[in-house]
Amino acid sequence: MPVYEYKALDRAGKSRDGIVDADSPIAARQKLRVSGVFPVELKETSSSIRETAPVHTSISTLFNRVKSGELSAATRQLAILLGAGITLVSSLEAMISQVPNPLLKKILAQTKESVNEGNSLAFSLSQHPKVFSQMYVNMVRAGEESGSLDLVLHRLAELTEHQQALKGRLKAALAYPVLMLLIGTIVLFFLVTFIVPNITKIFGEMHQILPLPTMILIGVSNFLKSFWWLVAGGLGCSLFLIRRLIKTPRGRYLWDRLKLGAPLIGSLNTKTAMARFSRTLGSLLQNGVPLLSALGIVRNIVSNTHIAEVIDNAMDDIQSGKALATSLSKSRWFPPIAIQMISAGEQSGDVESMLNKIADLYEREVESQALAMTSMLEPVMILLMGLTVGFIVISILLPIFEMNQMIR
Repeated sequence: MPVYEYKALDRAGKSRDGIVDADSPIAARQKLRVSGVFPVELKETSSSIRETAPVHTSISTLFNRVKSGELSAATRQLAILLGAGITLVSSLEAMISQVPNPLLKKILAQTKESVNEGNSLAFSLSQHPKVFSQMYVNMVRAGEESGSLDLVLHRLAELTEHQQALKGRLKAALAYPVLMLLIGTIVLFFLVTFIVPNITKIFGEMHQILPLPTMILIGVSNFLKSFWWLVAGGLGCSLFLIRRLIKTPRGRYLWDRLKLGAPLIGSLNTKTAMARFSRTLGSLLQNGVPLLSALGIVRNIVSNTHIAEVIDNAMDDIQSGKALATSLSKSRWFPPIAIQMISAGEQSGDVESMLNKIADLYEREVESQALAMTSMLEPVMILLMGLTVGFIVISILLPIFEMNQMIR
């Protein structure tokens, strides 16, 4: 449905502006008049996404994506407005003019219209699952039912900002090693395919037996120079096949198993999953979502089939009367310290606080382990590049040394 920006006058003659969604300009003007607003200027926004044009939808989704930081800022702004005693519809209308992202502005306009029609905020947000996750919608629903929507929105903003900060720190830690690997690969490829052939060409003209390292270097150089497209195509096809395999149930199961059990990165992925599980479950329980419903939501966001399988079994055990810690202790993926802390929380009746402490613990461990791994990765990469360059230099110098001995 198109979205229109308008400038209008209300019944008191005051100037107002905003956006409204409607099937046509005539319908938009009619909707504004019904609400007591008389449009003076009306134009369709360039960011409107037409349901009948899938190509435009994909392009808008690509370039007008709602980022986590934008969603967190909008959530916090809405919480502040509601906490100040402003009605929900008025708060949404005030936000529409302040949000810079065109896609988010359109979604907020549709949400305001849905709330105006008598729907709850949670239902209105659930119509946009690509922007508002199931956890987000359920926490908003719990806030509406408990009458503490502004507090829930504050917690949602904090949760989103916390997760975004952790991702940002991990990306910053990996940025330098990844950039170094990319530049090093490009330099070595250029060296082997363009520089080495010009240097080793003289060895072929001498018609003498070359040392084994030199023959290996020349063979690799000739292969890459002639069949670089085959190497690039093979890598591309391999990545494509792996991605297709991961999308299958069996492939996803094996991939998730590899992520949790691989050396070095396996423990990092496990701790990341524990932090996400604990933080999300603790936030949901803290905002009044029932345990079984909260586990069902967490199951869908852990992004690992093995952890999801453990949660499914835990839900069955809880329905049978067992404690959460008892059920999770059967799994090898949940560390003993997490089980002990959850058990202590259940016994004290404060499992939400204990889950948040578990999340804090594992988030710190994830960050420190990621920094330690990247610190180790840098010298290893430098060593490998040094060995590669050293092999190239030795392979070139060996025939030169042999020629000097023959001359003497």
